[in-house]
This record gives sequence, structure tokens and C-alpha cells, in this order.
Amino acid sequence: MIAALRPSVSLLGRSAVRAAPKPFAAPMRAGFASSVRAWGVQKRFTEEHEWVSFDDATNIGTVGITDYAQKSLGDVVFIELPEAGAQVKKGDDIGAVESVKAASDIYAPVSGQIEAVNSKLNDEPSLLNKQPEGEGWLCQIKLTNPADFETLLTAEAYQKICEN
Repeated sequence: MIAALRPSVSLLGRSAVRAAPKPFAAPMRAGFASSVRAWGVQKRFTEEHEWVSFDDATNIGTVGITDYAQKSLGDVVFIELPEAGAQVKKGDDIGAVESVKAASDIYAPVSGQIEAVNSKLNDEPSLLNKQPEGEGWLCQIKLTNPADFETLLTAEAYQKICEN
């Protein structure tokens, strides 16, 4: 059977075989589609333009500022990050972002312990402008109360705030 297919494949050329679609290879939609749960990770937002990507398997939320926030701030020149190991409560001031236009405080969107900080930002604060919702993450918090995450805004609700 395979030998019978070989001539037809060679007539089409190798590129036809390579161009066959791969399952699960579809790119993720950019923007606000990231609130969809994928592999136990879900993303939510705050009215202060922060995002939290929560992994319910580890109970850790990765925190950053949104693309909307970085565009409003302009070129980031300095970032003050919290100390790893610090206990924080939702709403606590945990750092600051300074740009050529303004300075803005960073607030803990959830309660818990700071597990890690993105030390790359100390040397390259512009990473926050380049990839605010990716490599420009600020810190990771191990949540003391996972229900805190559920009180944050969905992507749709956050988008409505940004449009007003």
C-alpha cells in the first residue's frame, strides 16, 4: 500500500508532504484571548493594569503589567521589585515602575509569599516594554488564598475597562 502511494507523493513533490497541517500547531491568539484556561494555567487582570497568570497545580501566580500599562508609561527606565520570600497581602505596594513619562506603583494583586522576582529587569528594564505579558514578568507569588485569583477581572472585563 505504501509503495503504491510513493509515486503520487513524488509527483506532488516533497513540499506538499511537509506542508501538511500539524495537529495542535495553531498559534495562540494575541491580546485578550489569554484568559482561556490552558493546561491548568489561567490569566486574569486588575483595574491597576496588572496581570496574573495562575497555575493551579503549583498555586503560583506570575505577576506583570499589561501591554496597555506599558504603552501608557512609555519607555521604562527603572523597576523596583519586591524581595523574594516577602509575605504580601492583596493591595500591598510591592514595587514601582519608572519611565520617561511617569512613575507607577505596583500592587500585589493577590496575597501570598513572593517566590521569585525577574532579576533580568534590573539590567534590562526595557524588557517590560518589549514583552510586558511574557519575558517582562515582575514576580511570582505563591497564593495563600487561591480564591483571591477568582476575584480578578476576566480578559473581557479588563478589555472593557481599557476601552472606556
